[in-house]
Amino acid sequence: MNSGVLVTFLFEHLLTIAGFLLAMALILQLIREHRRPGGTLAWILAIVLIPYIGVPLYLLIGGRKLQERVKRKEDLYAAAGLVADHGPLSKSARALCAGGMPPLRSGNRVVMEHSGERAYRELMAMLSRAETSIEINTFILGRDIVGETIVESLARKAREGVRVRLLLDSLGCMWVSRHFLKPLRDAGGQVGFFLPVLPLQRRWSANLRNHRKIVVVDGRHAMVGGMNLSMLFMGPRPHAKRFLDSAVFFEGPAVNDVRDIFENDWHYTTQETPPSEAAPAAQAPAESGVVQVAASGPDVPDDVLHDALLMAIFEAQHRIWILTPYFVPDETMTEALALQARMGIEVRVLVPRRSNHRLADIARVPALRRLSEAGAKIYAYRKGMIHAKLLVFDNQVAVTGSPNLDMRSMYLNFEIALFHYSATEIDEVAGRIDTLIRQSEELQFAPPNLLDSCREGVGSLLSPLL
Repeated sequence: MNSGVLVTFLFEHLLTIAGFLLAMALILQLIREHRRPGGTLAWILAIVLIPYIGVPLYLLIGGRKLQERVKRKEDLYAAAGLVADHGPLSKSARALCAGGMPPLRSGNRVVMEHSGERAYRELMAMLSRAETSIEINTFILGRDIVGETIVESLARKAREGVRVRLLLDSLGCMWVSRHFLKPLRDAGGQVGFFLPVLPLQRRWSANLRNHRKIVVVDGRHAMVGGMNLSMLFMGPRPHAKRFLDSAVFFEGPAVNDVRDIFENDWHYTTQETPPSEAAPAAQAPAESGVVQVAASGPDVPDDVLHDALLMAIFEAQHRIWILTPYFVPDETMTEALALQARMGIEVRVLVPRRSNHRLADIARVPALRRLSEAGAKIYAYRKGMIHAKLLVFDNQVAVTGSPNLDMRSMYLNFEIALFHYSATEIDEVAGRIDTLIRQSEELQFAPPNLLDSCREGVGSLLSPLL
């Protein structure tokens, strides 16, 4: 054996050993992370069976929490575990407080918009009234008339002396160019891109996405919901392909809790020193809407949102209504819903007949079939894509915001949700779900054939990775 062949042989042998050791290290890391069993098994199988794909894929998108990076990201809220005096709290409210989320805030004026046109008009009016500051965090900024108009409006306010900060997710806004944002930057506005996708910068992640949708104006007015800033979600006129979605506009004490989330994400993205002065106190309107702000994601030590929803499911005594575009819950939540359905609780789940993610539609079938067999009612909206995320538990709590009821929103994405405890908002959410159910068809699930079983099996196996 000549020296060249020997060197090649030794190099390949060492590479094989290094690959094996790396795979073992990743498997040990997976076990130490205490993930849900399905996600752990899916990644281990990928690493063991297809290592040339599984190992680099895990290195690229497998991280669930920010780990060392999250230690450099400030706590979302300094007042962990505080509980305001609102009488006996629901289990979901207590779970959120115990997980470090802010307490319930009363004295909020809340308006829910389920029309993309009305939401757009309200948003543009809110921006036009800005006097001191505008903070926006969005997953998608459309390269369309809506995105252009919003950038122009922000640039105009920046020229007037308003401090404008726009935080974009690097994956959702991958195609938003510097030229598109130039008018805002030239006017003095600031733009940040959250966790770049490619590993060419110090802080990057292809998997951990900022899915929060936040607008805060003057520290007094806020918008939170599922709507991204593009024609698919909102606009001045109706659009044939527009998704059905919801946004919540509110003012009052809860606005400061939302602003804290933005400030934390902005500081982590830009390393800009947070302002030393306190945020202006949000004035309490005459209304008494009770709202609790909940954040979830890799910057939250525990799975607070998942746990709060699980508590709400177990606490429900009459109804559990769910509207979500993607329904891929973990086994714990699926079995909790099935148990409640078997006990006679009215469990309704409404999904679009076909969403914009075909794999998610395949992955949802086993859980929906399981709930249907337990006595839950499953509905499919016939008239288009639903992107709203709305939940109602009895007459006690309603949930709005950005999280989908899937494992990506529960465990991977940075999300923001609002828990509503006032009868007016609960009735509003329940009425919206009921209206859409009346425009939907109830789904019946036959036993799967061999092809369906294989397809759904693959979807279930991949569901923790979606």
